[in-house]
Amino acid sequence: MGEFDLITRYFKRPATRSPLGVGDDCALLAPAPGMQLAVSSDMLVEGRHFLSTVEPARLGHKALAVNLSDLAACGAKPLAFTLALALPGVDEPWLEGFSRGLFALADAHGCELVGGDTTRGPLNICITVFGEVPAGAALLRSGARAGDELWVSGTLGDARLALEVFRGTVSLSADAFEAARARMEQPTPRVALGQALRGIATSAVDVSDGLIGDLGHILASSKVGATLDADAATALIAAEAPGLSAALLRTCALSGGDDYELVFTAPTSARAAVEQAGRDSATPVTRIGRIEADAGLRIVDAAGAPVSQRFGSFDHFV
Repeated sequence: MGEFDLITRYFKRPATRSPLGVGDDCALLAPAPGMQLAVSSDMLVEGRHFLSTVEPARLGHKALAVNLSDLAACGAKPLAFTLALALPGVDEPWLEGFSRGLFALADAHGCELVGGDTTRGPLNICITVFGEVPAGAALLRSGARAGDELWVSGTLGDARLALEVFRGTVSLSADAFEAARARMEQPTPRVALGQALRGIATSAVDVSDGLIGDLGHILASSKVGATLDADAATALIAAEAPGLSAALLRTCALSGGDDYELVFTAPTSARAAVEQAGRDSATPVTRIGRIEADAGLRIVDAAGAPVSQRFGSFDHFV
């Protein structure tokens, strides 16, 4: 099977948001009047971002999910995406599963494939996603203010727990491992929550490289500091993990990465509105700290005592 036959069989579909769809030199997109385009790209490399054992359908899901998560953090509505795919060879069962998982998530969010590229090479997936957001309404990293409350969506740490099982450093029950593995391989982009938080949240970022590292982007961009309740964050690990040390669980929740949840800030006066946004989007939201004028991140336990454990975040070149 040649390159263009591959594209036609597995990736060419009718498109309504682009008058050209897949197959021309460029895709054409026109945001609605009064809207701005939100654009994000993410690359997934085998052995760096995913294991060779991942099911193709789950990988297709994740490849798009990590991009939709960026739109969610901006409060944008998904419109379309492009796919650049390097493949070691033409593996039709793999392509069928990958495209099925990819399009299942795309269809769930009304996001159309409008172009891209394919080539032979080590397995590498790069998606660029396009969304729209009302002009001036995008959620940014730079809006947090002293006195804001710090929130996070969903669960934390399960993807890192699954990775530690793969590494052989921890053991979980079969059910707990499958639940953690699903969070690692099929994250849920919080698109509806991001849109519901427009006009409520003062800043937002998605948790891809670890809660502490990604929260650091908000603190740096907003020129503020924060106090983070490590116990409140660690309690958000969903998988049952009896017998594991508190230090390991904190590492998973605070610096594990691959959660693709939203960490965001909002004024105390907006607490009821944040909780309503969570209900409207069917997404749990939890307060895990507060924004402060003094620079730096202070990590404390439930009693307010400083946590001495050191934490990091994912870095592609470390």
